[in-house]
Amino acid sequence: MGKDATAQAAFRAVFHVRNTRPVIALEQVSYAYGPEPLLTDVNLTLAAGSFYFLTGPSGTGKSTFLKLCYGELKPTTGRVTIFDRNVKDMKRDELAIARRRMGVVHQDCQFLDHLPLATNVALPLTVAGRGNELDDLSALLAWVGLGGLADALPPTLSGGERQRAALARAVITSPDVLLADEPTGNLDWDMSQRLLALLVELNRMGKTILVATHDMNLIRAAKQQVNARVLRIRDKRLQAAGADL
Repeated sequence: MGKDATAQAAFRAVFHVRNTRPVIALEQVSYAYGPEPLLTDVNLTLAAGSFYFLTGPSGTGKSTFLKLCYGELKPTTGRVTIFDRNVKDMKRDELAIARRRMGVVHQDCQFLDHLPLATNVALPLTVAGRGNELDDLSALLAWVGLGGLADALPPTLSGGERQRAALARAVITSPDVLLADEPTGNLDWDMSQRLLALLVELNRMGKTILVATHDMNLIRAAKQQVNARVLRIRDKRLQAAGADL
């Protein structure tokens, strides 16, 4: 078995798939930062194991939509449920527990610059009191192509390395759902393809994936590999994209 195949097999062994009901649902959701809504009448159910892309011009609300999905924002009107719980009814600690079943890759990857890469990636497990599960960290780093950089400090990493590290950190807790905001932004095509392969692999393991991106080429490439649905934000509403992608 080659090095890549060994890393992939170990990576698969890290994760398990839970049988869950729809992980996130938005019903008649609107959100406004001021008097005018940014999003209105949004309806979507993310089923377990589904793969979605979210697209639309900058400023239309893609990042806001993702924040609604993981409870960082609460809807101005309507209902958002995460694992069958209404976000508006959840206390802070309850929401924190629910988020442990969710991995988030932010557009601006933030790390603790004084700590090595491996420690940064392992932080979600450490904070959750699951430090005893760190035996597979090296396999995860190898699968995202960072096996030789475990001791590197974040400021020394390239943009692509930081993106892959952010993905590793997001999935280290074996979340049921992964939300990624422009995870391939400012990366070259080869690096984008590498990250896409990781996302597709996670989805094949049964993980629910939602990726916000403006990269139509990335979406087209993904649709050749996985049954991905495409959503578009237009005129403040969420729409199913047509076949014109």
